[in-house]
Amino acid sequence: MVKKIAIGVVVLLVVVYGGLLAYLYVNQRSFFFSPAGEIFDPQAVGMAAEIVSIPTSEGEVIAGWYAPPADALPAILYLKGNTGSFSAEHERFAAFVEAGYGFLSVDYRGFPLSPGEITQDHILADALAAFDWLAEREDAIVVWGRSLGASPAVWVASQRAADALLLETPFYSAVNVAAERYPFAPVAWLMLDQFRSNDWIGAVEEPLMVAHGTADMTVGVSNGERLYVEAPNPYLLWIEEGADHGDLWARGIWGRAQAFFAEAGGR
Repeated sequence: MVKKIAIGVVVLLVVVYGGLLAYLYVNQRSFFFSPAGEIFDPQAVGMAAEIVSIPTSEGEVIAGWYAPPADALPAILYLKGNTGSFSAEHERFAAFVEAGYGFLSVDYRGFPLSPGEITQDHILADALAAFDWLAEREDAIVVWGRSLGASPAVWVASQRAADALLLETPFYSAVNVAAERYPFAPVAWLMLDQFRSNDWIGAVEEPLMVAHGTADMTVGVSNGERLYVEAPNPYLLWIEEGADHGDLWARGIWGRAQAFFAEAGGR
């Protein structure tokens, strides 16, 4: 009887564990991506930016905002994180334009302004399409990736020649972060969108700045530190004591970014 009970308990645990893994697998993109969010119009928020449509892979189109630079400064390709629309970050874009920088930012497929399905391959292809579109119009481009956007930023810099690369609160890889959060699950086998920035950073020749906070509860600071150490051309590592995942703009990243762009790009 005891043996039968023990076998029954083991079978129950296996079924529960398997069900949990199946639930994580089926719902993983809803855990990872939060595309819903408010859409802003550039004119309504006082932005002198043009709404643009950019062809991407598989015959699809993504939408973004573009403003050309002034004073011979570079254009910033700004790649957003995993929530909402890029247009919600219009405060940053206004600061770029006020300082004389151009910029382009887009919604990846599946985010508010761009129809389509959210996948790693689509996000990487959309980021590359955005860079190529910008490169047809601007000679000098710096790439800025924030959070999830840091991974397509690494990918773009590994495939194209930019003037500099800035990674704000990047992860070493998405699968690395998932493994930290779900140590009980074989995430390397289950995860569809692994965003292995660590596999691409070795091909990045651009000067690199990494910015991270010691109190980041979303992506631990060790992620940015590890990625920086493995870069071929590390230029600046800014670790802000006590900063969480969304604090760096208020703590002065824009001033540091301008200095980095000027120094690293020789401008």
